[in-house]
Amino acid sequence: MSKSYPASSDALNLGREVLRIEADAVRSLADRLDENFLRALNVILSCKGRVVVSGMGKSGHIARKIAATMSSTGTPAYFVHPGEASHGDLGMITPDDVIIALSYSGESQELLAIVPAIKRHGAKLISMTGNVSSSLAKLADVHLDAAVDKEACPMGLAPTTSTTAALALGDALAMALLDAKGFGSEDFARSHPGGSLGRRLLTHVRDIMRSGRQVPMVHDHAMLKDAVLEISKKGLGMTAIVDSEQRVIGIYTDGDLRRSLEKNLDFSSTTVRSVMSDKPRCIGPDSLAAEAVQIMEQYNISQMLVTDDQHRLVGALNMHDLLHAKVI
Repeated sequence: MSKSYPASSDALNLGREVLRIEADAVRSLADRLDENFLRALNVILSCKGRVVVSGMGKSGHIARKIAATMSSTGTPAYFVHPGEASHGDLGMITPDDVIIALSYSGESQELLAIVPAIKRHGAKLISMTGNVSSSLAKLADVHLDAAVDKEACPMGLAPTTSTTAALALGDALAMALLDAKGFGSEDFARSHPGGSLGRRLLTHVRDIMRSGRQVPMVHDHAMLKDAVLEISKKGLGMTAIVDSEQRVIGIYTDGDLRRSLEKNLDFSSTTVRSVMSDKPRCIGPDSLAAEAVQIMEQYNISQMLVTDDQHRLVGALNMHDLLHAKVI
């Protein structure tokens, strides 16, 4: 019988208890991790096909997530529903594949029904259950123990702790595979080209920097008025000061301009070199745009000069360029 009641300290305590129970289960899982984990890892690393992950009900939801995590971290994987598998989808599985089957009881009839076909096919089977004596555990080439002491559900019915443990174990396996394969950030970005993460990992400074005539620049012998005109013309809130070889020797910004006004300087007779900020923060064109964001935030600046390995000026960018490129 349902009832409605206002949130109370009891609900808060229950929420905390659920989190503690699940956290304890994951810690216990880490302590029990053994050579079977390494065996499973080696089976997948030697796989010439793909990883097929399967499970029913809540285990099926976790299986989908494990497959997605593996696929995005260098281990091609996909989910197959065990019920659909026995009605034709088994045709997607090849002898070169590895199957990871999730069932907390280890007695899921839908999974057990397709195991003989998987075995006949020659594919390797890794089971992930909470019962080492279960039918699925005994039939598997490698068994991963995902047992928990209790569910976090107050009635002990809803899969909660058990699914959290299975998800964590799947993540551990995916990350171990990632490390073993030397899968790096560039590889990760190629799997996520459409999202903000992909933009952060794939966008380089040269992709968004201002270049050519768009770059604000005056030579070191220029007067202060020339620097102010260049700032106004190029609209980046600063100008680079360069020597005869185009090497950056300083920067003059809107902030420097305000300080010059406070000092009542003669803009026609004062050289920009005498009031510029020397040793400005610069970045290379091949650096990630996300690195430029990090530097700007760290030093509380809103624009940067882009220089080559000889410290010659090749571009410029500001925070608006990064926002427009959706790197931030």
